[in-house]
Amino acid sequence: MNQYSKRREALLYHAKPHPGKIQVVPTKKYATQRDLSLAYSPGVAEPCLEIAKDVNNVYKYTAKGNLVAVISNGTAVLGLGDIGPEASKPVMEGKGLLFKIFADIDVFDIEVDTKDVDKFIETVKNIAPTFGGINLEDIKAPESFEIERRLVEELNIPVMHDDQHGTAIISSAALLNAIELAEKNIEDVKVVVSGAGSAALACANLYLLLGVKAENITMFDKDGMLVKSRTDLLSIQQKYAKEGEAISLAEAIKGADVFLGLSVGNILTPEMLLAMNPNPIVFAMANPVPEIDYNLAIATRDDIIMATGRSDHPNQVNNVLGFPYIFRGALDVRATVINEEMKMAAVRALAELAKAPVPEQVNIAYGETKLNFGRDYIIPKPFDPRLIAVVAPAVAKAAMDSGVAMHPINDWDKYTEELLERLGNDNKMVRLLTNRAKTDPKRIVFAEADHLDVLKAAQIVHEEGIGKPILLGSREIIEELMQEIDFTDEVTIIDPKTDEEKIRRSRYADAYWQARQRRGLTQLDAQKWMRERNYFAAMMVNEGEADAMVTGYSRSYPAVVKPIMQLIGKAPGVTRIATTNMMMTKRGPIFLSDTAINPDPSADDLAKIALMTARTVRMFGMEPVVAMVSFSNFGSSSDRSANKVREAVAFLHKNYPELIVDGEVQADFALNPDMLKDKFPFSKLAGKKVNTLIFPNLESANITYKLLKELNKVVSIGPIMLGMDKPVHIFQLGASVEEMVNMAAVAVVDAQEKEKRLKIAKTR
Repeated sequence: MNQYSKRREALLYHAKPHPGKIQVVPTKKYATQRDLSLAYSPGVAEPCLEIAKDVNNVYKYTAKGNLVAVISNGTAVLGLGDIGPEASKPVMEGKGLLFKIFADIDVFDIEVDTKDVDKFIETVKNIAPTFGGINLEDIKAPESFEIERRLVEELNIPVMHDDQHGTAIISSAALLNAIELAEKNIEDVKVVVSGAGSAALACANLYLLLGVKAENITMFDKDGMLVKSRTDLLSIQQKYAKEGEAISLAEAIKGADVFLGLSVGNILTPEMLLAMNPNPIVFAMANPVPEIDYNLAIATRDDIIMATGRSDHPNQVNNVLGFPYIFRGALDVRATVINEEMKMAAVRALAELAKAPVPEQVNIAYGETKLNFGRDYIIPKPFDPRLIAVVAPAVAKAAMDSGVAMHPINDWDKYTEELLERLGNDNKMVRLLTNRAKTDPKRIVFAEADHLDVLKAAQIVHEEGIGKPILLGSREIIEELMQEIDFTDEVTIIDPKTDEEKIRRSRYADAYWQARQRRGLTQLDAQKWMRERNYFAAMMVNEGEADAMVTGYSRSYPAVVKPIMQLIGKAPGVTRIATTNMMMTKRGPIFLSDTAINPDPSADDLAKIALMTARTVRMFGMEPVVAMVSFSNFGSSSDRSANKVREAVAFLHKNYPELIVDGEVQADFALNPDMLKDKFPFSKLAGKKVNTLIFPNLESANITYKLLKELNKVVSIGPIMLGMDKPVHIFQLGASVEEMVNMAAVAVVDAQEKEKRLKIAKTR
């Protein structure tokens, strides 16, 4: 992707369809005059009076307890420097988005137009009654130190400058585990720090609390080693200044155990790395270019334990592992401060989580057979769903134990359940899906690439590293559209109708004819069909010249399914093809089947559809909890439709007792575990969170998923083909670019799974 394209895409992302990245959404009913009279005058007077009697009631009657201010003056924005408060707003909105999707915390971003420390502090103090917490962001040092110190002292709500403490907390967790793996004593390790800004100083301060000795820390800034004779040091830097003459970084690192880099790229050379002690710990966190390249570092020392700030290497020190959950825990006990005890609790919780068995969902997301605590896994992954339920409670408990919690938690099991429920509020599964695809991108044929939106989807798939697109269609049209959208990278373009594809067409036609000559197909017909892109694309997959295909944007589903079924066919042992849609709801992903293929499946078909869907749910790292839905509840109707659902359930209970499945059950009971447990306590679904719905017919499944998509704006991935021999997936007519990108990611993951199963089968 060229720089112009990146710039344009970034600007369009922020501008369309609505400017910005966050909005305010009502949380109460407002449809009737009665609702409005409660929301505002006269009903609103009652909570106002209660708060006037006791100011703590503000947490009971308003959103203060789940509202954080992300505040900046724009003086140190990312790598952009002092660009002003207005220019910092996109970053602050982005931070608000991260708070929401990772911890379900609401945010107002506040950009303050002053560089004066006193005025900035006064402004924040004046607006503080609005918020349950303050996240300071992108404020330049040394002012940031004074601003945070005074606000922490003068306010009675949590305040944290994440630029300092976020990196410190995550790297401290990594350090604890790295020292354990290196079999070193933390009190003896010698630490060299490249960088003396806010993040580096915060890291060093936390390292002291972990047990590192101050005399064992040597710190450098852009002007060299921090020594007491220097007159340009800040007071907070002086405690790391050494007596005597300054030495070079190369000299200081001789015999060092730990290198912490928060400075500039390529400052640590292989020669310096070789001079470190055995099992060196290197945290090279300059972005985007680390202090030493990861591949160079591991090639230089095979005993290295390394972390960076990059997502494409093991052990990413990513602030998103910390700040959402630290504020979550602090807010939930109404902490008056984020103190050192709470930060250390987060450090130890993260360190311990890295040692726990990793959920299959995380292994799948990162393309790992099994992540295990070790040199390449010393801190949790950002997509680990356990983070909120581990870090937030640890922080909350530390707040209570240190006496700063105003609203202690009594029922920790209930609190953990509430935290996990918050995970349903975003589309983590989409990120997990694309992340997994990127671990081993496959060749995907886009059979309708001469349509603009299909080409846009292929461009995203290519540029994001999700897959390797093969573009089918009119070369002239495709190249013209590529110019229009600045798709300038070299990709394969194939026009099946041209003379240059004559030999391949003939080869494909012969293979197709050989496979179906006893089913009425003539050789002439086979040659004719190979000029049609869906047939051609399917044969590319059949012949191993592509790993997967996606199609269907411009034609109806049945018209596209027919050639796919003729050329690809069913997987071994499969007698019924079906589809499922993964719906990204507020309660988490829910799979709906069958949404596109079987109009009126039999009881036997329903059982097979349930089993294929369950297998797909597991492919995404989830344990299927399957409700076979109907208009009837457990025998309340003898209608044919209800009976076949009942028969399918009986078959599954008898032959697949390990599968959590039950029915027939109405959809509201299926999705409300408490209601189901109350009325039907005997059900295998009682008290469980259903994530898979199998419908009695195509009509009900298709209508349901489209209603959810349009009325609730639920992201839909699908229909995902079930039971096919090859990775082939079909878009809905007129699918959006986002939907096509998601389906392409599904096709890649499907290809990965089929390749894995084939390898396993060959070894048996």
